[in-house]
Amino acid sequence: MTVLNRRSAAEIAAAVAAGRTSAVAVIEETLARLAAYDAVEPQIWISRATPENLVAAARAVDARVAAGQALPLAGVPFAVKDNIDVAGFETTAACPAFAYRPAASAAVVERLLAAGAICVGKTNLDQFATGLNGTRSPYGSPRNAYNMAYVSGGSSSGSSVAVAAGLVAFALGTDTAGSGRVPAAFQHLIGFKPSKGRWSNRGLVPACRTLDCITVFVDDTADARLVDRAVAGFDPADPYSRPLADIPRNRQTLGVPRRDQRVWFGDLESEYLYDRAISTLAQIATIVEIDLAPLQEAAQLLYGGPWVAERAAAMAGILAGDPDAVDATVRQVVEPGLSISAVELFNGIYRLAELKRHADMLWADIDMLAFPTTGTAYRVAELLAAPIGLNSNLGFYTNFVNLLDMAAVAIPAGIRSNATGFGITLIGPADTDAALLDATDAYLSAADLPSPPPLDLEGRMQTVKLAVVGAHLKDMPLHWQLTSRDARFVGAFETAPSYRLYAMADSVPPKPALVHSTDGGAIAVEVYELGVAEFGSFVVEVPPPLAIGTVTLADGSSVKGFVAEPRALTGAEDITSLGGWRAFIARKD
Repeated sequence: MTVLNRRSAAEIAAAVAAGRTSAVAVIEETLARLAAYDAVEPQIWISRATPENLVAAARAVDARVAAGQALPLAGVPFAVKDNIDVAGFETTAACPAFAYRPAASAAVVERLLAAGAICVGKTNLDQFATGLNGTRSPYGSPRNAYNMAYVSGGSSSGSSVAVAAGLVAFALGTDTAGSGRVPAAFQHLIGFKPSKGRWSNRGLVPACRTLDCITVFVDDTADARLVDRAVAGFDPADPYSRPLADIPRNRQTLGVPRRDQRVWFGDLESEYLYDRAISTLAQIATIVEIDLAPLQEAAQLLYGGPWVAERAAAMAGILAGDPDAVDATVRQVVEPGLSISAVELFNGIYRLAELKRHADMLWADIDMLAFPTTGTAYRVAELLAAPIGLNSNLGFYTNFVNLLDMAAVAIPAGIRSNATGFGITLIGPADTDAALLDATDAYLSAADLPSPPPLDLEGRMQTVKLAVVGAHLKDMPLHWQLTSRDARFVGAFETAPSYRLYAMADSVPPKPALVHSTDGGAIAVEVYELGVAEFGSFVVEVPPPLAIGTVTLADGSSVKGFVAEPRALTGAEDITSLGGWRAFIARKD
């Protein structure tokens, strides 16, 4: 069994600095982890350093340590989202036609390398950082590290998976609408989105230049603080950089959305986990319900208002010169920005100023907000089927933050039944970064959350074969319950000649009941293969009097399949002689 555990940047750096290990040893272990995970999911990377270059970089770090240099990130492997420049790598923003080779690394990368960290490679993302799900890339869709049927979150998809899978100790992402927070929630990570201008954006491919923040994914707040100390600071070469400031928040009053304004998109598990998080927060702070409407109005300006024009400005060159190189969904989102007028833009700026004044007044009564990071999570298949609507749902609680000049920390707040994560986000005014991290520590200490499940790579690839006999057959009304779970068609088979098939009475949609019998016959079935977690979620949706048991096929093998309780036969018609459900449906038609 190959199990990958996460690694602490602080612990690695301390061990390398003290001589208990070496940067070379850390990188050799990293290369082994990368090789193991490549067999499962190589698409989290767009480009990666060669093993020879990584070992050479590690030797250089060991030499610096031996020479007495104090390196706060000595030997720590990290990854960089591929819209941030790293010298020696192409920057693609997940668009091969856009790719260029930068002359220098981004300011934050320069500072990390100076602190002794080692860049492993560039990670996949929603193209041009436009998306919150991770499926909008020609390099593939990074999957959730804990359940590969589910999205990783985006746009910082590859960076989040690289940390969640234990491949690197931390990874840089970016955040305009929630891209540094949503992936953290889905994969049991901390996503630290600093105040705008706290970290330099020099060397970042912009999405919305006035809103963008470079962020970091880590496993604990100690690593968030360690990275922040290494990279934060004024950069005169970045016109949006600000001098450092830290504003304390002392009253411990937290604002949460009014219950009637909380939106869960039908996800009762998220609602339960958020209520539990609020109960925990109530042990350490005063909880105050606030009106979400003004924040939501601000959020709508990002994609439903004139700020789409800022994305269009960032992509104007490729939209004009090679529009077909842009992902179809990204293009559909961004192109309307080309026709937004200056009048619309200024009216949007005026309204945002009014909404920001309202938001600023909130801080007179509360110290921070404690919101769900997302209201739900989706499977990859669901996002591919409805790429814009479902993506918008993921930004419901995140889109307003940068528009209103707030800092935020996304925090784990529970494990879903499908092993993916649920999270909350603590949000404060600009320059409350340190206070947010302190509040995160207080919450996590009080919550005492269980550790994320271990990443057993072989276990993640385990599947279950399921025989379906009626409404779940291809082209039948419930077949979508299989396709939405990425079920793979294995083949058409017959059962052993020991089953009877009944058309149940008053079943909507019409469904059969398969019953084992000593005087039965062979019944036609279709067999599909699902991941273990997907199979579990499927079973939960099976309504009585049906159930999932074990079905024997004609060749003597056994698979999981539909069976029925005795009450299913009340008023049912025996259709065994027809040999299968399709023949019964054809007879009805």
